Amino acid sequence: MPAKPGNMVTLDGEVKGRHDGLMYYTLGQRQGLGIGGSGNGEPWFVTGKDLEKNILYVVQGEKHPSLYTSGLRATDLNWISGKLPEAPIRCTAKFRYRQPDQGVTVAFGSDGNCVVTFDQPQKAITPGQSVVFYDGEVCLGGATIDVMVP
Repeated sequence: MPAKPGNMVTLDGEVKGRHDGLMYYTLGQRQGLGIGGSGNGEPWFVTGKDLEKNILYVVQGEKHPSLYTSGLRATDLNWISGKLPEAPIRCTAKFRYRQPDQGVTVAFGSDGNCVVTFDQPQKAITPGQSVVFYDGEVCLGGATIDVMVP
């Protein structure tokens, strides 16, 4: 299926430019948007996608609240020990390559999925990417990020 170009739009509905196809952009992306130099002069970032309307949402400034979230829901959980803990656990997690460990609480559902609550809001959590859990240097398991939790 070929890429379908569309509009880059602010959360207020202002069209800022055109995108080459939603598949080419990731949440939190700054480079390659081609809309620099407008607004307040701060860089622009991808904050969301509307697949049905083919809209790429953008915001200005790396500290914009819409770039951050307090948690996520993940699917396809693979727990290394093979047995999920019965209660929520405290551990650390990574959501991006080479990211420092982040403190989290992980609650496990009976469906093999989990909800991860962050100690500190995290930037650009992206559905489809992985979350990996650690206890110090020991990898506990991982899952596929399904959705951000506000």
